[in-house]
Parts: sequence; C-alpha cells; structure tokens
Amino acid sequence: MTKIKTYEEINQKLKSGKAVILTAEEVSKMALELSPEEIVEKVDVVTTATFGAMCSSGAIINFGHANPPIRMEKIRLNGVPCYEGLAAVDTYIGATACDPDNPTYGGAHVIQDLLEGKDVVLEAWGKGTDCYPRKHIKTKININTINEFTLFNPRNAYQNYNVAVNTTKKMIHTYMGTLLPNLRNATYSTSGELSPLLNDPEFKTIGLGTRIFLGGTQGFVVWPGTQFHTTKPKNEHGVPVTNAATIAVMGNLKEMSSDYIQAAYYDKYGTSLFVGIGIPIPILDIEMAKRVSINNSQIETSVLDYGIVGTPKLGQVTYKELQTGSIKVGGKKIRTAPVASLAKARKIANELKGWLQTGNFEISKPIQMFPQNTSLNGLKETEVDND
Repeated sequence: MTKIKTYEEINQKLKSGKAVILTAEEVSKMALELSPEEIVEKVDVVTTATFGAMCSSGAIINFGHANPPIRMEKIRLNGVPCYEGLAAVDTYIGATACDPDNPTYGGAHVIQDLLEGKDVVLEAWGKGTDCYPRKHIKTKININTINEFTLFNPRNAYQNYNVAVNTTKKMIHTYMGTLLPNLRNATYSTSGELSPLLNDPEFKTIGLGTRIFLGGTQGFVVWPGTQFHTTKPKNEHGVPVTNAATIAVMGNLKEMSSDYIQAAYYDKYGTSLFVGIGIPIPILDIEMAKRVSINNSQIETSVLDYGIVGTPKLGQVTYKELQTGSIKVGGKKIRTAPVASLAKARKIANELKGWLQTGNFEISKPIQMFPQNTSLNGLKETEVDND
C-alpha cells in the first residue's frame, strides 16, 4: 500500500535537496506512461502557474502623514480615483479604476508605475478637523516614500474560464478582447493543464494560508475569492467546464516585479492588471497524483456567445483544441487566440520549481480549508421606495 506523505516530510526533502519537483506540464507527460500510484512514489511537488488579466485586483497604500496632517476624504493618484474610507492616509486603488480624463490609464497603471520606481502625483482633499487641519495636499510619491504597498486581490486565478465568441454582425469590445462579427475569432483564458486550480479542483491542498508565487515574490492565499463557485457542471474528469472557484491573494508589492505585474487596457472596455501566480501542489497521496496528471485533452470549457444577452452556450471544447489555433463551433472553423500568456505561465512554473529546488520556498499546509458546495446569487432588479 502506498504511504501517504505529509507536508513535514516533503518540506524536509526540500531542505535536504532530495525532493523531486516537476511542473504540471512535465507530470502530465509522465502520466502518459506511469500510473498515479507510480507518480506518488516518484514526485513530491508539482508547480502550477497562470499569467492573465485579473480585474479584481488592487493595492493597499499607506502614504504617511503630512505636517500639518490631513484626513484624506478624496484621493487621486495620477488622476485615478482611490478609495478614501480607510482612515486618514490609507487607500485602496483598484486595477480597473480609471482617470475620467484619460480612460486608457487606470489603477493598474498606477500600480505598475509605482512598482517600477516612477513618481506618481498624489492629490487629496479633506474637510479639515481639529486633529487633521489640512484641507488639501498635492505632492509626488514613489515606492520608496510610501510606507506600505500591498497587493490585495479579491478574485484571482479562475479555476476555468469560458471561450468568448460573437455571432452578431457587429464587432464587440469585451474583457475577453475584441470579438469579430460572424464567429470570426474566439478568445480564451487560463493556462490549461498548468492552471493552478485545475490541478487541485477540490481544494485538497489549497486553502487559507497557502504560500504561493505572487508577482515575482512569495505571497499567500488569504481567503476564497469572490464568486467562489464549486457547484458548476463538471466533465468526466472532475473539471468544471466554465468559470468556477477563485482565490483571494495578498503579497508585498515592494518585493514584486513588473515582469509579473503588468497593466493593460482593453479597447473600449477599460483597464485591468495582468498578475502572475504560481502554486505548488504537494503530492500527498494517489488522489493528488491523479489530479495533477490531467492534460489539455481532458480539460474542457464552454464556448459562450458574448454578442447575445445572457451569453448562450454554443458548445464545449478542450484546451488541446484551443491551443491548436482553431476550434469548430456549429460546424464552422474559428480562429482562436489566448488572452493569457502560456509562455509567461511556463516561466513562472519553472521559477517556482527553482525556488523549491534551492530550498528558498517551503510548502505550507492550509490553516483552514475552503467551503464546499458553494453557489452564487445574482443581482435582481426590485422597486425601491424613493420616500
């Protein structure tokens, strides 16, 4: 009978340099010849990764106090509005917030500018109080002058995501990119068999406190992500066939790299932030060996029509098909293009593998597991009394 491994045993092997670490792509190839029982004996950790636009992202910033001090009740960074309800000189800037006078520049760009050491104009206003008498300040800040610069993303690393197409006669602009009319292109996201939450679909090893690669440094999973949905339809391999669970993550932006945190603008849609995330999956037992063995031909996702209200489903395809450059929908061949970078995901998976091999990264057992059988509510319009 195969011995079940523990986190402590795997971490000890990592420290001694004896652990066997593979990327998710490498173990998927291994699984073509070896069984899960053999893989659990040979492999200790599998690295997963994704690099794509994650709109539900942002940064917590503490500016420090001026003299005389101000209680900031309206805040702008390079013209981008920030949340002002976090005490006197704390703020949260969301990736999709934008400068009203320049909608192609948003919170994601402010985050990247600060990360790259550039000066950013801070302007803030307050009503003035006995303890915070100043009413206005305009100055420059940078990554060295601010106290804290913390990435906090409420919803990242979707477990799976749909394919976007457009059946109408009109070009449309979406967060999945520009969709040409009459099914002339299809866009998709996630990194397939490398994608973190597809390698642990039931969250056996990913939970509160899981240590991860985040933006080029160590970060943590801090909560289930918003819209955490575990009851979406699954295929025969146990994989959700559309967007399902997510994670909330946090890390120190002062230690991150703009190689893995990058601003983006989608034409006629808005700004977003590309985030690099890598998660090590410890191979604790046969079930985990089976899960990480999944390959692109076994991972399916739904094709949705973004041109029609309600985004009806038109079909279902595998990531193997998507990555060939074309799919067939309703008998029509459609050109495909990713809106996430597989090359960057591979780079992250290999960098995380290197951290583990050199003993610079330790896997962490979650201090609390995530809920199961969760579902979502939708927003309903109701009459509101104006009195």
